[in-house]
Amino acid sequence: MSNDLIIRDLHARIGEKEILRGVNLTIRGGTIHAVMGPNGSGKSTLANIIAGHPSYTVTGGDIFFKDQNILELDANERSRLGLFLAFQYPVSVPGVSVANFLRAALNAHRAEAGKDPKQTAIPVAEFRKLLREGMRGLEMDEGFTRRYLNEGFSGGEKKRLEILQMTLLKPGMAIMDETDSGLDIDALRIVAEGVNRLAGPAMGALVITHYQRLLNYIKPGFVSVMMDGRIVREGGPDLALELEAKGYDWVREELAGAA
Repeated sequence: MSNDLIIRDLHARIGEKEILRGVNLTIRGGTIHAVMGPNGSGKSTLANIIAGHPSYTVTGGDIFFKDQNILELDANERSRLGLFLAFQYPVSVPGVSVANFLRAALNAHRAEAGKDPKQTAIPVAEFRKLLREGMRGLEMDEGFTRRYLNEGFSGGEKKRLEILQMTLLKPGMAIMDETDSGLDIDALRIVAEGVNRLAGPAMGALVITHYQRLLNYIKPGFVSVMMDGRIVREGGPDLALELEAKGYDWVREELAGAA
């Protein structure tokens, strides 16, 4: 079974506005692949559609993961299959503690069809051990787990919690939507180190960002440029450095010259 994430001629809109206009992209399992592009290019839309956000309508194309067309699956089914989305702006859930949320998410992934959920639920002691280990690697205080989910969290705390979820759920493919947004340099380093510990043969990552800054810490093997709802250029890590030095106008000029 392949852990590749394969996107073919994907078209999508929100309401009447077309956003994706034929995206073709392959993220190989076990690799880190960056998608860069200016504001409004469709990067976050692509991330949300992969995860199954109901506000977007897919009007054409396919997305395959583990040899399945995931467009036929609900968001929770995609998650259990091994897809994980780290949100750009994680939402707050008052009244739900971090610990209860994480244990419920982990148990949902462990649940097996036809079995009593109590039979597959992770034992409390085992969960606490996993939680402490994950938090230690992200330099998080244990009191953090008693707080309500993302309520009053700083940008860095929200993003560390996203990586903590990833650590516990162990997805086959993580989609990281502008994880560097709102992070100072110390939080960025800690979050990136958490991703680097997980990335490897068992987990690939699609890293969506505007800037090279994040890619100084999370090293991609491949870089794609997205503009106007399409992938318009692909290359290796040097492409990200070129974009950092020259901006995106030169890519637009190349596209205009080729038209």
